[in-house]
Amino acid sequence: MIRYEKNVRLDLNQFTELYRSSTLAERRPADDPAVMRQMMENANLTITAWDGGDLVGIARTLTDFAFVAYLADLAVARSHQGRGIGRRLVEQTRAALGPKCMVVLLSAPDANAFYPHIGFSHHPRAWILPPEEQSEPSGRG
Repeated sequence: MIRYEKNVRLDLNQFTELYRSSTLAERRPADDPAVMRQMMENANLTITAWDGGDLVGIARTLTDFAFVAYLADLAVARSHQGRGIGRRLVEQTRAALGPKCMVVLLSAPDANAFYPHIGFSHHPRAWILPPEEQSEPSGRG
């Protein structure tokens, strides 16, 4: 039986190990504890999935709770994938947001097929600015 919790205090090692066991560590700084700690502590909405005492899933979100929520990370341990945990984490995240709040995310390459099955639609206008390429704003927007 999987238990879901909202905004519970997490242990950094347990948090980081989930990222490793879900393959999300391939695209996150799992070898930099200081950054992982900031990621863990500064999300303002976190839904976690637990199998007994084991952290097996997380939806880590940055949001204003009214208009937009950026689902920064959706991770489920490989051992628990295919059991509806990711879907449930998204449902719990939506339930914690205001009724007019949209959820946006950037998909991991291998997860592109997952999101349409749980109600997401593709949006072609996502842009990123990696840290090493940051420059002064051009004034255009």
